Amino acid sequence: MDKRHGGCHCGAVKFEVVGPLRDVIFCHCTQCRKQTGNYVGATRVDGDRITIEGAENLTWYAASDEAKRGFCSICGSALFWKSVGSDGISIMAGAFDNPTGLKAQSHIFVADKGD
Repeated sequence: MDKRHGGCHCGAVKFEVVGPLRDVIFCHCTQCRKQTGNYVGATRVDGDRITIEGAENLTWYAASDEAKRGFCSICGSALFWKSVGSDGISIMAGAFDNPTGLKAQSHIFVADKGD
């Protein structure tokens, strides 16, 4: 089975994903732009196929009633996005160690993109 690793900039939060990942979706919504300074590129995995080390350094911010965003409380790296009530978790594509093997799929909320 494929294993991929990644984590935040300072190394306080690390993760391992086992198995295939969804292709990367690029989100241009206002929340993603405000959180990261631009659009977000993220993949997705079922919650039972990710292991997070250093979860005590992970802070979850409820950006809306529909989802929460996980980031490192030490270095501020944006890492995860999770829809309320879903088992799946989106992982920021840039948080993976190379090589990722990820491929682009599509762009969403392009009407909200920055100028």
